[in-house]
Amino acid sequence: MKKSPTSPDDLIRSVDEKISAVRTQTLDFSFNELADMHAAGELIIDPEFQRMFRWTEGAQARFIESLLLELPIPPIFLIEREDRIYELIDGLQRISSFLHFRGQLVIDGKRQDPLVLSDCDIVPELNGVFYHDLPRALEIKLKRSYIRAEILRKESDPRLRYYMFKRLNTGGETLSEQEIRNATIRLLSNDFNEFIADLSKNRDFIFCIGSISDNQLRKKFDQELVLRFFAYKNSFEAYTHDVADFLTDYMEEVSDPLSPTTFDYSKERIVFEKTFLTLRLVAEKLGIGSKVFGTVNPRTSEPRGQFSVYHYEGLCLGIQSVIDKVNIEDSEHIDHLATIVRDGKSDREFLKHGGAGKNYRNPLRARIAYFADRFSEVID
Repeated sequence: MKKSPTSPDDLIRSVDEKISAVRTQTLDFSFNELADMHAAGELIIDPEFQRMFRWTEGAQARFIESLLLELPIPPIFLIEREDRIYELIDGLQRISSFLHFRGQLVIDGKRQDPLVLSDCDIVPELNGVFYHDLPRALEIKLKRSYIRAEILRKESDPRLRYYMFKRLNTGGETLSEQEIRNATIRLLSNDFNEFIADLSKNRDFIFCIGSISDNQLRKKFDQELVLRFFAYKNSFEAYTHDVADFLTDYMEEVSDPLSPTTFDYSKERIVFEKTFLTLRLVAEKLGIGSKVFGTVNPRTSEPRGQFSVYHYEGLCLGIQSVIDKVNIEDSEHIDHLATIVRDGKSDREFLKHGGAGKNYRNPLRARIAYFADRFSEVID
């Protein structure tokens, strides 16, 4: 049934009525005030209204660095309850980062170890610093840093509590790490960004990663895989644990015109293209198509269509040990490599270095070394 049109006067009246149901207030709080309010139970950080605290330690540290440098930061959003206690409905990452640095962060009833600053990229001298290491002047400066709070007052329509939270948390789609890199790195230089975007269109690379999902493609995961290839290949020793921060740091290092790091675009393109052409020929020899980076069925040892970043890292980085020696015109070379790939993908010795909890340096080193050693045995 078609809805009858609303007159302009009625439409204006409806909007005005809703406006009258909203009572808001804007206040500036120091972070020290917010910490004291939280400790006193006057500021509730309720997980019912929050995404899990998930900023990396590098992201937390850079937020503390931003406060010390007086960089602008977005406001937080609070709701005032009938008892005048505030509930935080947006701003968990920022408030929790401050509490973590102060040694006051509690998760699931357990006080977390104090944050030590790392990955500060504007003032790298801050890296390795704990809160208690700060000079008195910087400690005071940090505690007095303020943030704007938009407060929905208790006199407002109670339903607005729900609608406000809904809009704050679903108003836009969260960007992937790679989308954020692509959007921001151009402030330094866009050359490397364009380079990895161009290589992500390489037909052999596309063939080899053909099992990644459409959603992953939309989120630029293919470009992140290109970035992973170069970051691990060229800067493995800088990798400790957090992949996202490591990839961002490498992209910044290569892109920054003032960085001492050089990147030979012509040479690196040749290596990349030969790597994925070789792996495509291996996949075709094995008859597994785009499953070359797929997980393996434990009963049949056959690759599945489920893309595995652990297989990707092991194979495309492990083959660097022989990539200069591989003759793609030599069928024996491809046969030997194919045998290593076929056997290795289902070998428990390789598989034990992948899976949940294995996304850090030592297992990664072992994944790469597994294939690097075996490829070196058959290609001389």
